[in-house]
Amino acid sequence: MFSYKIVTVFAMLMMVFTSAFAGDKYVPDPAHTNIGFQVKHMVITTVSGNFTDYDYSFVYDEKNPENSAIKASIKVASVNTDNEKRDNHLRSGDFFDAEKHPEITFESNKIIQNDDGFVAVGNLTMRGVTKEIELPFTITGIIQDPWGNTKMGVESRLTIDRQDFNVSWNNTLDTGGLVVSDEVDIILDLQLKKS
Repeated sequence: MFSYKIVTVFAMLMMVFTSAFAGDKYVPDPAHTNIGFQVKHMVITTVSGNFTDYDYSFVYDEKNPENSAIKASIKVASVNTDNEKRDNHLRSGDFFDAEKHPEITFESNKIIQNDDGFVAVGNLTMRGVTKEIELPFTITGIIQDPWGNTKMGVESRLTIDRQDFNVSWNNTLDTGGLVVSDEVDIILDLQLKKS
């Protein structure tokens, strides 16, 4: 009788565990993914960049999206704006401080579905500072590619204030504007492959 109760409790725990982590796992297709950003330079110009070294996973439960989960990490040293001098400055202590803080990470705490798609509420860590953010995203489609792989498209746009994460270097122009805007537009165009 005692052993039957133990088996029953164990089975119930396994059911709860399985339901909490149910879903399909998707991982990056780097050839068709862009993890990018844009900032204003001297008020008049938009400068774009991206990161080329990253890893992320999206466990997607289509029937119960709230059970889905996102986890991502970006190697700061992989920043690329097509200008070596500027990239080295971004890696320095003035900006990302890649030597002391080599990664930017995000991990969702919950996924919310709304009329516009989804919102991943989670912790973004940059330069040693962790803040909870809301990352809106849309799933643009799930298809089977010609080679039999299941692919998913995800798009996200978000604006953050880099000062919130101690990425604080700046200079002021004679006109009063900033050399580099505090607002940074995050641009995620992701193609994921079911693993």
